[in-house]
Amino acid sequence: MRVILLAAGYATRLYPLTENFPKPLLPVGGRPILDWLVEDLREEAEEFRLVSNHKFAEDFRRWAAERPERITVLDDGTVSNETRLGAVRDIQLAAGKAPVGDWLVLAGDNVLDFSLVPFVRFAREKGASCVMCHEENRPEALRRTAVITVDGGGRITGYEEKPEEPKGNLAVPPFYYYRGADLRRIGEALREGCGADAPGSFAAWLSRKTAMYAWRMPGSRHDIGDLASYEAIRDRYRGFGGAG
Repeated sequence: MRVILLAAGYATRLYPLTENFPKPLLPVGGRPILDWLVEDLREEAEEFRLVSNHKFAEDFRRWAAERPERITVLDDGTVSNETRLGAVRDIQLAAGKAPVGDWLVLAGDNVLDFSLVPFVRFAREKGASCVMCHEENRPEALRRTAVITVDGGGRITGYEEKPEEPKGNLAVPPFYYYRGADLRRIGEALREGCGADAPGSFAAWLSRKTAMYAWRMPGSRHDIGDLASYEAIRDRYRGFGGAG
């Protein structure tokens, strides 16, 4: 299994903290946010491919050089928030033209209080592309995320990105497990009008083409979107692994 780390955003809502420093390398619990994800998956992943924008590519290369894992940093060539490729095209860039094997796609700016390994094993048992989900009962939050419905076996029966009228209460964070055969369909999805910005747009398109399943998260994820959320998670993990 290969892991794609999406880290090409500009985190403008965290300015000035991230004006000249990438959000996924901000410290939480004494180490960069990315370290939590990489260390959790080091026994499962044969390779990590991190997609950066041009502005922060060197910062990620320095970080990767200090890690024992096999990490390749890919520069998507963008230099501003206005010219970004979008997460779906960044996934396409990282996977290459003919991806083989299985792929785990992760947003690089989230902190989880549970391991992703059971999710990987769930997807392997299903033999299908899968997403993670959790219950969310706040309508305003559901309108800002991807929302799915599932049948009794966990198969996805409906998938919408940021719906005005959510049809369910299962929210999907930006963590996806794709079979290589499914990931090769990104070009087809884009040609059919799939949105390129939100990473879940491709998963939503794919769920209408083939069987996909959802794994319910056993814990919480912490999305660092602004200064307040970063300060909250930093305070929560303060002293966990050191200062920061």
